[in-house]
Amino acid sequence: MRIAVVGGTGTLGHRVTEELRSRGHEVRVLSRRSPDHPVDLTTGAGLTAALAGCEAVVDASNSRSSTKDAERTLVDGTRNLLAAERAAGVGHHVCVSIVGCDRVPLGYYKVKTAQERAVTEGPVPWTVVRITQFHELLGEAFTALGRFRLLPVPRARLQTIACADAARAVADTAGQPPRMGRIEVAGPETVDTRDLARTWRSVTGRRALQLPVPLPGAIGRALRAGGLTTAGPDARGTLPFADWLAQQTARVRPGTA
Repeated sequence: MRIAVVGGTGTLGHRVTEELRSRGHEVRVLSRRSPDHPVDLTTGAGLTAALAGCEAVVDASNSRSSTKDAERTLVDGTRNLLAAERAAGVGHHVCVSIVGCDRVPLGYYKVKTAQERAVTEGPVPWTVVRITQFHELLGEAFTALGRFRLLPVPRARLQTIACADAARAVADTAGQPPRMGRIEVAGPETVDTRDLARTWRSVTGRRALQLPVPLPGAIGRALRAGGLTTAGPDARGTLPFADWLAQQTARVRPGTA
């Protein structure tokens, strides 16, 4: 198949691109900085040419600069993308989203929920792939905070997944007919963020004081109750956070476990 990956240079997008190519698909990487297929979701520039002849589109685009910018990229941009897909005859739109985005009242999650609505009400057959948080993003957050020797950690239940595991599930979906429904992809275990922070300190050997951070209100209640997790995912990753972290640490420090 010829498949376009929007945001194909991002954390998930480039792994989806590699996975699809390893399966023999022809992949077009669409992004603002793509040398071959530069596009701008907010204006629709470049989309018509980039999507010509594509059978499926994986939208792994992202924007976290502000809620307003995220809405322009993910909601308005999705509508521009879907209009271009319809004109190009694309038969399957795969929207990458977040498990529990409609249960946790954060601004970015509200935007992701609105993006899903644009897809489900749009003109192109679709599948929404909801994924839990990535090991990679959690590891980056702990590393950034650990530079100050402090780990302020709010209490939450998470079900993190290796990005490579998530990419395989997205590639599986893109190669199949549209479901006209949602599927959920999650990590192999549900763990409290405080335990994840302790794991990070233990595996990396970094010294950082762990500080509890209270999250009041509806957001805190939703996170503590496991609003970003799922008991019965359609696909489940196999690599726990501790094992993933050990692999990353060994790459940084060759010869260590």
